[in-house]
Amino acid sequence: MRKQSFPPVIDAHVRLLVLGSLPGDRSLAAGRYYAHPQNQFWQLISAAIDRDIAALSYPDRLAALLAAHVGLWDVVASATRSGSTDAAIRDVEGHDIAALAAGLPNLRTIAFNGATAFRHGSRALGADAARYTLVALPSSSPLHTVGLAAKRPAWAALHAHID
Repeated sequence: MRKQSFPPVIDAHVRLLVLGSLPGDRSLAAGRYYAHPQNQFWQLISAAIDRDIAALSYPDRLAALLAAHVGLWDVVASATRSGSTDAAIRDVEGHDIAALAAGLPNLRTIAFNGATAFRHGSRALGADAARYTLVALPSSSPLHTVGLAAKRPAWAALHAHID
């Protein structure tokens, strides 16, 4: 089954772009980024923007990210995948990350939520990668077995890229 990513959450003020791989089945069914209740993304990004947004409604979460100059997208536009694991992603059609980044005049940093996002995203940026600070983050997925406390410092360090 071919699965499609969501549109980017961006505006002209984005300084930090956080890229995931491809939304999981729960997120696709809900039509929302990081909808799985055990995914730690909203808790982790809260540390980066110094605002607890996990309890907010989804539209308010997205508004809070943009107010903090943080954008959100995925590196995979579409792919075949059984289930929700990144390891099962096949037949990847990637997003044009370089074109999106070039259209964001204030973008300084691109962070990748997990190894799959980093692998596909840094390749998609090609020579343009040198224009930005690239940050590989521990995955917010519940399948990434490192605990929340171990992930939090890397995510909190993103704050320095949006100030």
